[in-house]
Amino acid sequence: MKTKFNVTGMTCSACSAHVENAVKKVDGVTTVTVSLLTNSMVCEHSCDAQNIISAVQKVGYNATLFGKTQFLSKQKVEGEVTLARLVLSIALCVVLMYVAMGYMIGLPLPSFLSGEANAVNFAVAQLLLCLPVWYLNRSYFIGGFKRLFRGAPNMDSLIAVGSSAGGLYGIAIIFILGSALGKGDMATVETYRHQLYFESSAMILALVDLGKYFEGRSKAKTGDALAKLKNLAPQKAIILLDGKEIVVDSENIKTDDVVAVKAGMTFPCDGVIVSGSCFVDQSALTGESIPVEKQTGDNVIGGTVNVGGYVEVRVTTVGEQSTLSKIIALVESASVTKAPIQKLADKIASVFVPVVMSISFVTLVIWLIAKQPFYQALDFAISVLVISCPCALGLATPVAIMVSTGRGAEYGILVKNGEILQRLSTVNTVVFDKTGTVTQGKPEVSQIVYSGDENGFLAIVGGIEKLSEHPLGKAVVDYAENKNVPLVTPTEFQTVVGKGVTAKVDGKLYAVGNALLMKDFGVEIPNEQQNFQGKTVLFVAKENEYLGVITVADQVKPTVAIAVTQLKQMGIKTVLLTGDNQQIAQEVCDQVGIDECYAQTLPNQKAEVINQLQQNGVCAMVGDGINDAPALVTADVGFAVAKGTDIAIDSADVVLVNDDLQNVATAIKLSKATVKNIKQNLFWAFFYNALCIPLAVGVLYLPLGVKLSPMFGALAMSASSLFVVTNAMRLRFFKNKNKIICPNADCPIQEEISTDKTEVNVKYQLNIEGMMCSHCTGRVEQALKQLDGVTEVAVSLEQANAVVTAKSGMEETLRSAVENQGYQVLQVIVL
Repeated sequence: MKTKFNVTGMTCSACSAHVENAVKKVDGVTTVTVSLLTNSMVCEHSCDAQNIISAVQKVGYNATLFGKTQFLSKQKVEGEVTLARLVLSIALCVVLMYVAMGYMIGLPLPSFLSGEANAVNFAVAQLLLCLPVWYLNRSYFIGGFKRLFRGAPNMDSLIAVGSSAGGLYGIAIIFILGSALGKGDMATVETYRHQLYFESSAMILALVDLGKYFEGRSKAKTGDALAKLKNLAPQKAIILLDGKEIVVDSENIKTDDVVAVKAGMTFPCDGVIVSGSCFVDQSALTGESIPVEKQTGDNVIGGTVNVGGYVEVRVTTVGEQSTLSKIIALVESASVTKAPIQKLADKIASVFVPVVMSISFVTLVIWLIAKQPFYQALDFAISVLVISCPCALGLATPVAIMVSTGRGAEYGILVKNGEILQRLSTVNTVVFDKTGTVTQGKPEVSQIVYSGDENGFLAIVGGIEKLSEHPLGKAVVDYAENKNVPLVTPTEFQTVVGKGVTAKVDGKLYAVGNALLMKDFGVEIPNEQQNFQGKTVLFVAKENEYLGVITVADQVKPTVAIAVTQLKQMGIKTVLLTGDNQQIAQEVCDQVGIDECYAQTLPNQKAEVINQLQQNGVCAMVGDGINDAPALVTADVGFAVAKGTDIAIDSADVVLVNDDLQNVATAIKLSKATVKNIKQNLFWAFFYNALCIPLAVGVLYLPLGVKLSPMFGALAMSASSLFVVTNAMRLRFFKNKNKIICPNADCPIQEEISTDKTEVNVKYQLNIEGMMCSHCTGRVEQALKQLDGVTEVAVSLEQANAVVTAKSGMEETLRSAVENQGYQVLQVIVL
């Protein structure tokens, strides 16, 4: 089974490596992944969970079973640097630096601290200022020495040893100064009174605090997308009970409860609308910025927002089975997994601290052998300790992956783990299933060829097909009913397997089906009606007389052509894989620009085609996750297009929460951006240590007189970790600049477009408070009309709103324009 744990006490990647190695040794544990970023661990095991917890405790850390109520951005980390601790540490260090080094720039000191006669007072004053700094930062000493004595030193061990060495050396100097003053040995006093190292000991801690404080704040922001998802579900909901509205906690809602959701409210659970209609903003889950109309019988997802209308919803899923919970679980799972690129960094981090401590000791010995003063040798040794932090190495990959998966979730792209995220960047072939993926998966009547009364023709054919179970027949029935054509009731209905159906209407025998059925009836099809390229046809005959034909086609989704174009612009080959005939498959390819097609393939044959394509590189498969399961599993990366609220598709590596195939290109672009970001982070981490450790050792001291003080070493160490986290945070602003939002789900965007300069106009409704007269509406109208991208404005005083036609993505621009005139915008709705 798979279990998630909270792990406390980890401060650097050396810690996570120690925990991971300890748990791997437990009998029954098959895999273990430890995340420093989320302070968590995921294990696949057959042993008792307590055995795993005990193994973690034996190496000096603590583990508990993961709690459902714990949020990533809210978790408190052991030894966390608070603002109060940081400010007080820095304030004390400023005073300490004044006392210890102020004389260098001529700053005055009190008389009892000045001069050789007061050398002990001067040293003790610095010690007293150091004591509260040491106490405030005692977690470094407690954790560092604890790990050191257990044989598993970490970053805290480096800081603790470095700070302690400086402090103990200073205390020893106090005794030397006291003894020298008692003997009247003023030469010794003069030599040692400014070699105390108290300021370095304290400043190391304060500067590390500074870096960890800002690093902690940045790391917390990496989970913003996940925190937003977790906060989507409302705290309260309205249950309808015996015709009354009762407000309850959302967590108390049960399956089959009926809840009322009014305009502006959030749906508390997944469900089906049983009454009413509304527009739903699903952007937080699917990335669709345009509200979707929902009517009775439609599914709604918990966490989405009703932006207009009133509906009553019967709850279908609650708790961990809800769509929102599944999305959160997938994002959390991805954020704690490791990408292959991280393995090298983990191996280095696991041995990094012992190596650094060894280098520090060797540095001390070599400088003493070189007959340098002890304080000088100690200076180099401490610098090595505090500048060599494995944090940057440990954070380089997980921070980028967490930010990236969170950003993907905002687009409606759910990547199941870090390995898949990295593999996506190398995809060079994308294979699409046709039905339900490239097409709507719902056949529709596209053409009727009949020389007489079309409605009468439809009434007969629709009446016959209503008795059929075939999807093509249902398309004809739906078409007739949408045109309000009354259907006739046939008699003697019969299905002719593989050919069509027959029935009697008013005593006459009708046949509806393919060319083989017509041949059986001895009916000749006119030459001009024998070739309907890319469509399925239903020929109709009465007795031995040919009547006409109805063509049925599965319509291509509006943005598929754009998605294919984006993939081509990235140099990625596109392939269509379908069970339909070659003619229909080729027609679809020509329509959307797909490079190649494989037709009439069975589910098991699709997997064979994927194997064949993998000979030429990394292959991704996009399907609906049902009959495409073998191909999705075989592909290097499997994309599953979620159907409604079904996002738990085990056979896929990536789940697309909405039907927009542009998100395939978005996912690949996000992956490339993430891998590039990780490489930048790893380069910086390795470059930093490769440059700074030799400098700290003192390789430039004898030839050039250049040395790195412990204080600057601590500052550089903090800066390296902060740089890595900040660089990864840039992924929060990732955008697929070429993505087009279709304002109308039915609009046929079929032509290949260069999306760089394409603009799509949409309608916005701004609900405005504060307009009192026609002068007010005039000001609002003028302010909106002056904006670039606005084509039409209508302001209504009675409705207290403005309806604006403008470019997509202008919500905040429109809001600001109105509010700059002194009015308040209550809501911006995309119509």
